Amino acid sequence: MPPETRWLTPDELRAWLGLVTVAELLPAQLDSQLQQDAGLTHFEYQVLAMLSEASGRTLRMSDLARRTNATLPRLSHVVRRLEDRGLVERAPCTDDRRATNAHLTEDGWDLVVRTAPGHVETARALVVDALTPEQVHLLEELTRTMLQRLDPEGRLTPPLDEVGRA
Repeated sequence: MPPETRWLTPDELRAWLGLVTVAELLPAQLDSQLQQDAGLTHFEYQVLAMLSEASGRTLRMSDLARRTNATLPRLSHVVRRLEDRGLVERAPCTDDRRATNAHLTEDGWDLVVRTAPGHVETARALVVDALTPEQVHLLEELTRTMLQRLDPEGRLTPPLDEVGRA
């Protein structure tokens, strides 16, 4: 016999529904800003941002897929669109000819540099500035705790202790 369902308490249900609603609304707002400013989806921007942070602005497609939580077919389709715009180029990996690298072009780098301030302003306006400093700290703690379960290997999340620290 299956175990008895542990239904959410009213407080837990409100918290859960709030989280689900934010998770639904935030990506659409980020997409809207990025489409307006750069003609990019949020996912396309994430691809460019991951490349911009990589050594030599280059990553293996398989590594880029992991960092963006994408399947290789989805990533390949998006990278092809970015290639058509001259923002990314693909080339065989020099270490492993079976693998393919994605490289951020100068035009891609310039677009990330131009787009990042508006993207940060949107993140600030929608999330950060709505919270007190204490709430920002609590949000970081809460997301860290959830990510330990959602991403235990840290595939998508950099070590959060290193983010934002010089």
